[in-house]
Amino acid sequence: MLGRAAGWGALGGGPQDSDRVALTFDDGPSPRTPELLEILAQHTARATFFVTAPACEAHPELLQKLLDSPHQVEAHGRWHRHAMLLTPWQEWAQIGWHPRAGQTGPLLYRPPYGGHSPLTLPLTWLAGRQIALWDVEGRDWTDADAPTLAQQTLARIRPGSVVLLHDGPAVTPELLTLLLEGLKARGLQASTLAELPMQRIRLRQGLKRVWASYGG
Repeated sequence: MLGRAAGWGALGGGPQDSDRVALTFDDGPSPRTPELLEILAQHTARATFFVTAPACEAHPELLQKLLDSPHQVEAHGRWHRHAMLLTPWQEWAQIGWHPRAGQTGPLLYRPPYGGHSPLTLPLTWLAGRQIALWDVEGRDWTDADAPTLAQQTLARIRPGSVVLLHDGPAVTPELLTLLLEGLKARGLQASTLAELPMQRIRLRQGLKRVWASYGG
C-alpha cells in the first residue's frame, strides 16, 4: 500500500512551475490505440503508453505503430498481475521485460495497479529500470460518463501532473478529447514523461501522496 500510495523511490510528477502535464495510457496496445493516436495528433499532443507483453503479442502491428510514433513507449509488465501475486523469480521476469529492451537510455516500468511487493524496488534497481507512477487518475474504468470524468480529472491536475488513463475503455477517446481541450484552456501542454520530466518521489512528496490518497 505504501509503495503505491507514497511511491518513495519511484518517479512521480514533474516540476510544478512547468507548463506541461503528462498523459499516460496503461494496458495497450489495443484496437482503441489508433483512435487515441489520431486524437493526440489532432491536438499536437504527446503521451506515454505503458504496454503489456500479452497485448504486444496480440497486436504486434499496433506496437510497431506506437514505436514509430512521436510518443513514448514503456513497460507495464509481462503479466498484468499485482506484484504480491508474483513469486520473486516471476517478478524479476516481470520487471525485466520491456518492448524497447536493448535500446539505450532509461527504461521505465509501471507496476500493474501500481502494486509493490517488498522486492519491487530492489529488483527494479538491479534490472536497471525506474518505476514510474502517477498522481492523478482519470478513472476511465468506472461507469461515469466522459464529461463527468473530465471535470473531476481536470480539477485535480496541476502543472507537472502525471495522469493515468487506459488504452481500451470505450469512454477514453472522448475523455482524452475533453482533457486536451481543458489543458489547452489552462495553457498546459500534454507531453511525454521524458519531456515533463518526472522527478523522484522523496519523503515529503511521498507523505503528501499518502495524505491525498487516504486523508485529503
